Amino acid sequence: MTKARHEKFDFDKVINRRNTASLKWDASQNGLPMWVADMDFETAPEIQNAILDRAAHGIYGYTIIQDMWYQAYIDWWRSRHHFIMEEEWLVFCTGVVPAISSMVRKLTTPAEKVVLLTPVYNIFFNSVLNHGRQVVECPLSYNGQIYEIDFERLETALADPQTTLLILCNPHNPTGNIWDRAVLKHIGQLCAKYGVLVISDEIHCDLTAPKAKYVPFASVSEECRENSITCLAPTKAFNLAGLQTAAVCIPNPRLRHKVWRGLHTDEVAEPNVFAAEAAIAAFTKGGHWLDALRQYLFENRSIAERYFKQEIPNIHAVKSNATYLLWIDCNGIGGNVSQMCCFIQKRTGLYLSEGSQFGENGKNFLRMNIACPKAVLEKGLELLKNGIAQYENDILQLDGL
Repeated sequence: MTKARHEKFDFDKVINRRNTASLKWDASQNGLPMWVADMDFETAPEIQNAILDRAAHGIYGYTIIQDMWYQAYIDWWRSRHHFIMEEEWLVFCTGVVPAISSMVRKLTTPAEKVVLLTPVYNIFFNSVLNHGRQVVECPLSYNGQIYEIDFERLETALADPQTTLLILCNPHNPTGNIWDRAVLKHIGQLCAKYGVLVISDEIHCDLTAPKAKYVPFASVSEECRENSITCLAPTKAFNLAGLQTAAVCIPNPRLRHKVWRGLHTDEVAEPNVFAAEAAIAAFTKGGHWLDALRQYLFENRSIAERYFKQEIPNIHAVKSNATYLLWIDCNGIGGNVSQMCCFIQKRTGLYLSEGSQFGENGKNFLRMNIACPKAVLEKGLELLKNGIAQYENDILQLDGL
């Protein structure tokens, strides 16, 4: 059955992305990049056709958002995630990161504190620190296998009168946690209690394991809905990051007006000519492609997990039901993991993300992007094995570790 689902979409096809101005590939010279979070797969054929049809018109002037764009988001979240949005809740933006940065500027003041549940997507730190706000790291609890939220520490952080914002990642990048309804409700209750606004980045929500489901934060309770802003986009799931197309969902009308003003003031609310077209095609015609992709991605995850167990037993991937990113626990290796990451890159050409980028408690981890054909994944795993072996032999033995 799995093979039949894959026959229509060739995810095994290796596509040369070099010399295409790809951040991932052209910045990596001759190495194998498995770091930045975009996929090495062609997007859904229906999306390609929608872009080509629009391009064939030949005139690329200023663009407005049509009713079909709103309806595409509404129908997708209703059918896929059982969350009913209203049209007026949605505001177009050029990307989740520009939106978060804009909201940090608009909804907080300099020197106020923003809570991050770490380890977490490293660009969140930039969105806070670049605008003169303070990051408060609230480390997730880790038992060597899974991550959970330490609610005692979270409440302490939220109770600080200087704390005004929590940026939530749901599902969580890089750990892959899908926060369940009870956890999200508890977060919502604490934030409402202490007057802390929630921005929920849900860009990875469609990249769950085939039978796993995510819960939209705003769907959990009235408290969560009225005290939150949700960032949504087709870009991660359908590999459209370069088209700069996303949305924010804000049910609370007063909050929505502030966000709308901020996005327009910062000039991140105007679509390019393909942005809406691609999103509409993704959410109205891309479902079958996405379901096949999710199956393929979690086959890749299983391949990597088995390889670690058999070939590199001193590391393991944290168990995850979301994203195409492996969060690799390297606590079984001595030395400095950031140093090891650089060593592996120089010796083997394999580019990974240092865990220290994601917060202080990520320093003994690596992040690996496995959204690639299986042949590329197998090569990456072999390079990782060889790089770790050379590091242990050349560096750790030399240092007497």
